[in-house]
Amino acid sequence: MIKIVAQTLEEAYKKASVALDCSIIDLEIDILQSPSRGFFGFFAKEAIINAKYKDKSADEEKKLEHKRKIFSKSDSKIVEQELTNGLSELLENSCFKAYVSEVKILQNDKGVYIKIDGEDAALLIGKEGYRYKALSYIIYNWIKIKYNLSSTLEIASFLESQETMIESYLNTLDEKIKQQGRAQTKPLDGILVKLALENLRKRYPDKYVAIRTLKNGKKIIIVNEYKKG
Repeated sequence: MIKIVAQTLEEAYKKASVALDCSIIDLEIDILQSPSRGFFGFFAKEAIINAKYKDKSADEEKKLEHKRKIFSKSDSKIVEQELTNGLSELLENSCFKAYVSEVKILQNDKGVYIKIDGEDAALLIGKEGYRYKALSYIIYNWIKIKYNLSSTLEIASFLESQETMIESYLNTLDEKIKQQGRAQTKPLDGILVKLALENLRKRYPDKYVAIRTLKNGKKIIIVNEYKKG
């Protein structure tokens, strides 16, 4: 369970979703304090919540396991085709010249890999990846709700280049973490936040790794020791 503080409940839910790397619908949320504007700027209150993954019942787990088995067999092709058709229709109704080049259900419960390419791939990504982030969020929630699968979106080679860049940057933090036991990243935005969080959690599974939002809206990832006692 994690504790989240934000200006609004909506922002708190989104921060919890990013921190736990899951959809909002998969969160179990306990509201500790509702936000309040206060009076003439005084006594204002922030939103405070506790969030964790929802506890699934045995029946739900059986259903999910059955669905995973289905996706690992012949029906995987049917789902891949459904996703391809749906995404193609979405792109055809947009103003971008782009197409779905690959949709593949990955084995071992790793979700769905989606690749989009085309003449307007760079425009579809947007400045600093803001369109990529929005599209990725929409697709993730659609697939999660309908098929209970996570998704990874690649547009041209954007995701690959971002992964390479964040990998190189995080390598520079390793020495500091080894010496001091803690560190924090520079301010990050867009997909870099998610990539840095996943990367650092894999590197330091025994440390506390979480997102902290700055006043300017940028985010940093902190790596620290778990508090004892």
